[in-house]
Amino acid sequence: MPGRLARAWLAGVRVAPPWRVLFFGTDRFAVTALRALGAAREPSGDSLVSRLEVVTLPSCPSGDLPVRRCALELQLPLHEWPHTGPAGQFDVGVVASFGRLLSEDVILQFPYGVLNVHPSCLPRWRGPAPIIHTVLHGDKVTGVTIMEIRPKRFDVGPIIKQEEFAVPPHCTATELEVMLSKMGANMLISVLKNLPESLKNKKEQPKEGVTFAPKISIAKSCINWEEQTAAQIIQLHRAIGSMFPLRTIWKGTTAKLLDFVEVDNIPGFADQILNGCGAVPGSLLYHKASQTLMACCKEGWVGIKTVILKKKLTAVDFYNGYMHSWFQQNSRTVHQECRFQTLKLSTAKKTLKEREILSQDRK
Repeated sequence: MPGRLARAWLAGVRVAPPWRVLFFGTDRFAVTALRALGAAREPSGDSLVSRLEVVTLPSCPSGDLPVRRCALELQLPLHEWPHTGPAGQFDVGVVASFGRLLSEDVILQFPYGVLNVHPSCLPRWRGPAPIIHTVLHGDKVTGVTIMEIRPKRFDVGPIIKQEEFAVPPHCTATELEVMLSKMGANMLISVLKNLPESLKNKKEQPKEGVTFAPKISIAKSCINWEEQTAAQIIQLHRAIGSMFPLRTIWKGTTAKLLDFVEVDNIPGFADQILNGCGAVPGSLLYHKASQTLMACCKEGWVGIKTVILKKKLTAVDFYNGYMHSWFQQNSRTVHQECRFQTLKLSTAKKTLKEREILSQDRK
């Protein structure tokens, strides 16, 4: 019996379910795992959990965190980080998208250590934004890893259970999060059903294939028409669009672009593009039949259905209000002046500008 389990047995700690669980989490991904643990606590459940308490971060100005709301709904005892509740009264800790490092002192309070539900096949995409980076880089396969937390570094502990998942075509990060959260919750319950044996069979992560998934800055939402292809912009929208609308400049004003579409899905658009039309990146056309705004990229064109300036505008409204006069003489002409321009956040002003944009988004 491994050292930790031997100590647990000698100390009189239970060696089979039901477990006393302390849960650490914050966001929607974590809520799915918390609900699974809550269901396992019910008399009609799997009798896996006898006690369940929750640690989450303090409330933020934009509102309560999803895990806090879920804990209150389930009437679970709630602790605000860095407070972790009564020491020595839990068998195992569970972390899902918590975003804070646990100290060695905290980890050692649990006879069975702390498990982490991580939405990638570690060691690929260690860090706080694995799902976003999976979509952003066009990965065909991802997965979920149940691993053992180690102090001082994120996502380096041994693997307890890992399963792969084929990423559906055209999937957004939000859609993928839902799929992986359900998968992760099921895997967590599976591990808890035979926790001592699962820990006995854990294995260290491979040293090869390590990649990192750092937190996404709002600066990532600024489209660079001269450097990004249509495929890259669509992929960026799928990865971060639900969190940060993609941004550009229209005649000196920041505009947000929503509801991107691939031009391959717009019948007849190819007939509107003439060879040698002279379009530069950011140039705009309006495709009347599909009521779609078309923007020229480094390679190819991308379709846009919604633009936000002072208010939300459909592509039809944007064309009638801002573009129509440019195209009265010849609807096939691409005018150099009628274009989006790249929004660049300078390093010196980046943090302040990001705060301003975030403040606008919340309004």
